Amino acid sequence: MEAGGGILLKIDRLGAVVRDERPWGGFERYTLNEPSTVKIIDVAPGQRLSLQRHEHRDELWVALDPGAVFEIDGERIEPSVGDRVLIRAGQTHRLSSAGRATRILEIAFGHFDEDDIERLEDSYGRV
Repeated sequence: MEAGGGILLKIDRLGAVVRDERPWGGFERYTLNEPSTVKIIDVAPGQRLSLQRHEHRDELWVALDPGAVFEIDGERIEPSVGDRVLIRAGQTHRLSSAGRATRILEIAFGHFDEDDIERLEDSYGRV
């Protein structure tokens, strides 16, 4: 996001997550009035997405089920349900299942275009 004067602002997307308590429970707000694309991605047992990176968007991943595996810049993370990870534009990343079906919430910030996927490695021959 560019402010007047050409200064590039980096938003702390993890720090921007807001928890709001209500008498009935509460909610977490991940984005407020900014362009974003929201998906729930499900991964079949033992499968994995391509190792990839994007030039034009950051992604925030939230583990919804046990068994997800996040690979970010070569680091393997086995998140607990509710854990969050921020993937900055340009970082390599991959999502996989550690043996059982799993889902994540993905919030993409910035211009979203499937053509922005640069596949570096793919189990399905799409490189």
